[in-house]
Amino acid sequence: MRVTKAQAQANRAHIVETASVLFRERGYDGVGVADLMAAAGFTHGGFYKHFRSKVDLMAESAACSLARSSELSAETDMPAFINHYLSRKHRDQRGDGCTFAALCGDVARQPEEVKVTFAEGIEQLLVGLGQGTSKAVDPQRQEARLVTLDMLAHMVGAVVLSRACPDDSPLADEILNICRAELLKSHHSDPTDC
Repeated sequence: MRVTKAQAQANRAHIVETASVLFRERGYDGVGVADLMAAAGFTHGGFYKHFRSKVDLMAESAACSLARSSELSAETDMPAFINHYLSRKHRDQRGDGCTFAALCGDVARQPEEVKVTFAEGIEQLLVGLGQGTSKAVDPQRQEARLVTLDMLAHMVGAVVLSRACPDDSPLADEILNICRAELLKSHHSDPTDC
């Protein structure tokens, strides 16, 4: 039976979504094409009808999850974003959590195509958090962007460090709690937050 164009697009979207979750849970090297396609409910041979390579899928799935993160960040204020991001729930849900915290370490060893997708994702997230682009010439906007980028780096780093600890480790929670409190304190004292 021949698959319609609409069904092929739906199948591709399902593979991308499945890959996005699996890559965040296991890392890029922890998921093979055969395992990925089986998890999506397809045969291994069907992969190449949709993608040229695993790298193409890595970039597309990252772009998909990063775009979703940007949309969600635009719908919340910074204190709520900090509280959610540095929560134990977010830390423990790798497959549904932040693509940056789950995969940045892996991306550093991936081809340029994947790195470009992540750089674009950082820019999108900054826009989602209301800090515009790096091309802003207004000094106050530039300062706000720098503060937001600093906060983002601290949040991602906190989740990465917390995940590096055993799940039941008091240190895992301590890292999240201290970073959350400090970031909220610095956000409330930030003069560019007016």
